[in-house]
Amino acid sequence: MKTTPKHDQRIAKMIFASVYPHYIKKVETKGRTIEELHQVIEWLTGFDTQKLQELIDEKVTFEMFFKRAKLNPNAHLITGTICGYKIEEIETPLTKQARYLDKLIDELAKGKKIEKILRQ
Repeated sequence: MKTTPKHDQRIAKMIFASVYPHYIKKVETKGRTIEELHQVIEWLTGFDTQKLQELIDEKVTFEMFFKRAKLNPNAHLITGTICGYKIEEIETPLTKQARYLDKLIDELAKGKKIEKILRQ
């Protein structure tokens, strides 16, 4: 399933701070912690808790969020389907990066071990 330009633009313009509470709810509902969520986000983006809070306060878009990120060199190891899209088939870099994050959070919520989520 290929993404459309409209879909890609919607992701680019979404405010990270508006989605972040949903990430927290998703992982906490499944018995995981905010610290684990931050560990996963930091692994993917390089943003520690303080930088993450700054980005939330600044209300950056996903586009700006990932422009500022230093993507983990092992991010390409994140594969599978998320939101109906095969991650490895997504051509738009920003959309792929956003789906990487979605997939990691999904794995965390499903109880996968941190070592596996972080591709160690």
